[in-house]
Amino acid sequence: MRVVAKFGGTSLGSGDRINRAANSIAAAVEDGHEIAVVASAMGSTTDELLDEISFETDEADRAQIVSMGERTSVRMLKAALSARDIDARFLEPGSEGWPVVTDEYGEVDVEETNERARAVAAEMDETVPVITGFLAEGPDGSITTLGRGGSDTTAVMMGKYMDADEVVIVTDVEGVMTGDPRVVEGARNVGEISVDELRNLSFRGAEVVAPSALSYKDEMLTVRVVHYQHGDLLSGGTSIEGEFENLVDLRERPLACLTVAGRAIRNEPGIFHHLSAALSESDVNIDAVASGMDSVTFYIDEDEAERAENILHREVIARDELSSVTVDSPVAVIRVTGGELPNQPGVISEIVNPLAEERIHLQDVITSATSVALFVDWDDREKTLELTQDLF
Repeated sequence: MRVVAKFGGTSLGSGDRINRAANSIAAAVEDGHEIAVVASAMGSTTDELLDEISFETDEADRAQIVSMGERTSVRMLKAALSARDIDARFLEPGSEGWPVVTDEYGEVDVEETNERARAVAAEMDETVPVITGFLAEGPDGSITTLGRGGSDTTAVMMGKYMDADEVVIVTDVEGVMTGDPRVVEGARNVGEISVDELRNLSFRGAEVVAPSALSYKDEMLTVRVVHYQHGDLLSGGTSIEGEFENLVDLRERPLACLTVAGRAIRNEPGIFHHLSAALSESDVNIDAVASGMDSVTFYIDEDEAERAENILHREVIARDELSSVTVDSPVAVIRVTGGELPNQPGVISEIVNPLAEERIHLQDVITSATSVALFVDWDDREKTLELTQDLF
């Protein structure tokens, strides 16, 4: 197989861990696999360097300073591999054959980076390239960076452009866990997770794989997260499946909008549970929920509206803090999902403004880490879909 292995800072945090990393790379090479390595800065070197910059500096000098962590790591790993009779060379911005290039706007130059990555891959049957993560080279030859989580981005990008079979993210966790093992009891490894699921978790605090990296994953490329202590690049951990696509989707069937009003409903523990549980116990599926200080709105299939209204009305009658339930239908929902949505400042206004200009009334806008749901009158669905598709 052709594998890109990314070693995070913790997995390179000491001489012993660098030895462990080199052993796992050497074992894979000796088994006949082509391996490219992406290395982060040792330990928390980058953060420590950033903390020491307590003086005014321009971006060019700042990038030079913070690059020292990764540049040290690749030299250490290359030396460790050479000590094991593995032919290796390190690559950093400015060196011959360096692959990651940005344009004048600081964005990855896809065409040039793709071409250079393929040139590096062509030599992987003879040598192991050890590439600095996080760093890139500007069009003028200056050092630039890929931002937080940039080593993950480097690895998955290289995996895609090198036509790798797999990208292995070597880190200090067993893969994706059911919960934070430092906080919850009984946390266990998740064998498989979809890109969509992981990106949502990543944007909400799960520090496993950087969200920016997953935008480079395609259907053909396997990405796996493993613990550095296992010492085996080719097994275990969590496999990340699928690819995250830009999609504008119209729900084919109309929804009904059921709103329950109540005094300070958001501050009353258990209210949402009782309302949603009452619907669930009667097999009413909830498509989406929106809440305010004095109301909660459930979007359900329009065919279930009358039955659901009666269910919620019983809850209103039973609870003094609830006042009334009302129904509005038919409602359409258009959902926008996209790998780059969270990285686009102002994206909500870009989606909503064209609808306002066309005098389309938005009943609700519900956002998640990686999607936007637009709720409009059923008669406005086709126009809303058309305007939204034009944006993407």
